[in-house]
Amino acid sequence: MRAVVLREPGPVENLELTELPLPEVKPGWVRIAVKAFGLNRSELHTRLGLAEGVTFPRVPGIEAVGVVDAGGGFAPGQQVATMMGGMGRTFDGGYAEYTLVPENQVIPFRSDLPWEVIGQVPETLQTAYGSLTTGLDLQDGQTLLIRGGTSALGFATAALAKELGATVFATTRQEERLEILREHGVDHPVLDDGNVAEQVRKIVPDGVDAALELVGTPALPDTLNATRVHGTVCFTGMLSNQWTISNFYPIGYLPAGVRLTAYGGEADDLPAPVLQRHLDRIAGGTTSLGPAKVYPMAEIRQAHDDLEHNRTAGKLVVLTGRAEGAAP
Repeated sequence: MRAVVLREPGPVENLELTELPLPEVKPGWVRIAVKAFGLNRSELHTRLGLAEGVTFPRVPGIEAVGVVDAGGGFAPGQQVATMMGGMGRTFDGGYAEYTLVPENQVIPFRSDLPWEVIGQVPETLQTAYGSLTTGLDLQDGQTLLIRGGTSALGFATAALAKELGATVFATTRQEERLEILREHGVDHPVLDDGNVAEQVRKIVPDGVDAALELVGTPALPDTLNATRVHGTVCFTGMLSNQWTISNFYPIGYLPAGVRLTAYGGEADDLPAPVLQRHLDRIAGGTTSLGPAKVYPMAEIRQAHDDLEHNRTAGKLVVLTGRAEGAAP
């Protein structure tokens, strides 16, 4: 099979498209014929040597979509998604034509959407869904600020929040992307000039009810200041590649009464009915995915370089070459 191997951390040249043996099925594991996989900041961290617990050489990739090839309690040909659980870190991940994963992190679904569309969904949906439910407990009628709105996760979160009945604010550092946010349902696009709180409070003087931090620790103080007393900020993303706070003093750092939580989930945090409903809504035209850019496997280095330098809005998806036409 063709697979992308990261021999050791470093530049994009360390990603090698090569031939590997088909992974052998073992009890409790499922072999998936991968049709598409999304790119994530986690894999960038792995390539840059910022991730902990990764052994090399390694096939990266914390998510994939495709069909069951063998193993587990699924019928061959069943459409499935998989993510997390050590994929691309402690065992080989989704950057391959086949991947072998534990059965408990396989999520079945049925869809006629093209694989390049389905490939945008699993990890971003899991994280958006978990952030809004577990992380923020967002309710109908509340206001939500998404810091890092033109990321794939930002677009997915905006779509889910609108379904919940929220009023959505979302930020971008590029003025030309404000209209993209509007086109994908954001009520109040905000140009991130480093002082988002002031702009938000001109619209909601008391601050937003909830905020999702996707940029990381450099933006977190401003995000906290944009949130009302007894509002909640959920720290979920690290687009800045900075995720620690030096000399953290809670009383001096946190605005009085503003709650700070965090979210990070696994495959079993995305119920199969939630995935199926989301795919059905996409197919029916009632949910927007946001923009995406699709690459063949041969362009994995270009895809990673685009990811690293934030050249595109939305999700980056790679087709393995086994995904011609629509999903079966």
